Amino acid sequence: MRQVVLDTETTGLDPRQGHRIIEVAAIEMDGRKISNRTFHRYLNPEREIDEGAAAVHGLTLERLQNEAKFAEIAPALLEFIAGAQLIIHNAPFDMGFLNAELARANLPTLDAICPPPLDTLKLAKELHPGKKNNLNALCDRYFIDNSHRTLHGALLDTELLAEVYLGMTRGQESLLGEEAVEVDSVQLNAQGETLQLSARVLCASDEELALHEAQMNDIDKASKGACIWKRLTQAAPESATQG
Repeated sequence: MRQVVLDTETTGLDPRQGHRIIEVAAIEMDGRKISNRTFHRYLNPEREIDEGAAAVHGLTLERLQNEAKFAEIAPALLEFIAGAQLIIHNAPFDMGFLNAELARANLPTLDAICPPPLDTLKLAKELHPGKKNNLNALCDRYFIDNSHRTLHGALLDTELLAEVYLGMTRGQESLLGEEAVEVDSVQLNAQGETLQLSARVLCASDEELALHEAQMNDIDKASKGACIWKRLTQAAPESATQG
């Protein structure tokens, strides 16, 4: 399925109070790789921007006065994302704003043109219960450089989120590093001929093993001792000594 990483910046927190989108960005994922196809627009919200919101993204109404209005860029946005699964951090927030803007422009809502989105915040909470799971925390956890993120920005945040998503779903090439080694395996094809295949094996570093152990301890504590993986790893050395 085609996937698109998407993010918005807004004038405030609630579209039901008349807040608007002031920046929208989307990046296409091509075969679990970040493609060169992007969509990015700044928008004139036609209203004031809350001080709290401006402190987060740094955008002002004066800066956006000459930008297009959402209705003017909506057809191009819908064409870019049509049929794709959207990958969004805290999807209800961005979806709520986008659907409000689309309704205001008399255009179909996202559920009419896209399958249900993948919410990376929800996924992160499942993978890291009890941990901070905002974008900065996830960048730190997956060793993604976000030192240039001094303010929120839709385009920058989609780029970072794409890397985070690949890391969370174990598809991030940068995580392989120099510790990946090649091992050979043998397989027969349909004609019974022997094929030599290569598989890439990633050896965890001491730091990664320690982080993994800490994560298992957190899960075991949160589940009151029901972490099956922890019990299996504890039992493995005992099994190896038997027989």
